Amino acid sequence: MIQHSDKINFNTNGINLYEITDTVVSWVHKIDASKGLLNISIQHTSASLLIQENADPTVLEDLKIYFLNSVPFNDEYKHSTEGKDDMPAHIKASLTNSNLTLSILDNKLCLGIWQGIYLFEHRTSKKNRELILHFIGI
Repeated sequence: MIQHSDKINFNTNGINLYEITDTVVSWVHKIDASKGLLNISIQHTSASLLIQENADPTVLEDLKIYFLNSVPFNDEYKHSTEGKDDMPAHIKASLTNSNLTLSILDNKLCLGIWQGIYLFEHRTSKKNRELILHFIGI
């Protein structure tokens, strides 16, 4: 049994879904993971992680629009320390995931044919986001 962990940084450019699948797959190959579990954690409360379709970009556009409409920017939130997007970003992050756990079998990350891993940025400004990748297996 082995363990590997690493911190990976991503720069975002405002509200969007940023595909990080290739970066994660490259890391899995770098550590030569054969079989086990990979946990990915985002170290922020205003961005999140998703597994979502990576074939049709309109899925991502519709998700972005859905969350913008469901959790609007307005002056009704008590928490607005960092601006109008502050509390909506926290709400969106609470509705999605801060961690993903994926199986690795035969040196491959187990994702469906149309699945990708996304960092979902909920803030309007550029951010540097830190992820922790932690593999346990053989």
